[in-house]
Amino acid sequence: MQAFEYANPMTVKDAVALLGASWTDANVLAGGTDQLSLMKDYIHTPKRLVNIKNIKELAGIRKAGGNLRIGATVTLDELIDNREVRMAFPSLVSAARGVGSPQIKNMGTVGGDLCQRPRCWYFRNGFGLLAQKNGRSLVDDGQNEFHAIFSQGPAKFVSASSLAPALAALGATVTIAGPNGTRSVDVASFFVAPSSDQQREVDLKPNEIVTQVLVPMSGAKNASYEVRLKDGLDWPYAAAAVALRMKGSTVESARVVLGHVGPTPVVAEGAASALAGKSITEEVAAQAGESAVQGAHPLSGNAYKVQLAKTAVKRALMEAVKRA
Repeated sequence: MQAFEYANPMTVKDAVALLGASWTDANVLAGGTDQLSLMKDYIHTPKRLVNIKNIKELAGIRKAGGNLRIGATVTLDELIDNREVRMAFPSLVSAARGVGSPQIKNMGTVGGDLCQRPRCWYFRNGFGLLAQKNGRSLVDDGQNEFHAIFSQGPAKFVSASSLAPALAALGATVTIAGPNGTRSVDVASFFVAPSSDQQREVDLKPNEIVTQVLVPMSGAKNASYEVRLKDGLDWPYAAAAVALRMKGSTVESARVVLGHVGPTPVVAEGAASALAGKSITEEVAAQAGESAVQGAHPLSGNAYKVQLAKTAVKRALMEAVKRA
């Protein structure tokens, strides 16, 4: 690991001032569950780490107007244990519980989960976000069984965030602080698929930090479902999150988001359209799953993900209406 300075600010303003114009100047440290491993592998080589764990304004979960405000340094365990979250947003609880490691749930934060880097082994071995060598993709003809079935341009990694699909389905927004103040971004738009080998796959500049997530208290029925090989420390093969506005037993509007199948969470507009005006049955849920994967283009080793994504959508929908 490269030597680095360590800063321990007590306010967001001070934290932002300690960041720099490039990612090599400084990185943010919250739970550190991903950051430190990246530094050990020399994927991240910041000159300074800015610890934000002691900034009180980044902590806590509370109601704020018509939203539930979740601070960036809230841990996954805190999210799971919070009564408001459990009652209103079971999809978030399910997604957080899917992180199989007790240590990561205890240390990992909401902001860190949204900003964690891809698990792509080409990226982790120094070949960049686009996993290229001599101008050619290593993914197309390489080991790609865990890569995207919804490639976006040359990007074929999958977004690693466990919470992003549920938050995107719920219409949540991320608040970002920088030297010029704060800005808000929809969670679905916070993730970006690079078309060149840029340094980040989220809408975040080197001198900005995520401060909070605002989740609308809309009353939507919601659920998420992940397909994994094992329940231990592992990442899903595919995931789906749904949020349904109901009129009696009929879906008034729906939002379906797929995870771990594309460089960004995949908003499945076709699935939402397939659900509108219908009551959720196993047949309708299965049809929505079929619609959700329209446009998927599997690579040589990951066609199995198409079926898993269909299944995740179906099971998330059945779980959501079971709670109705």
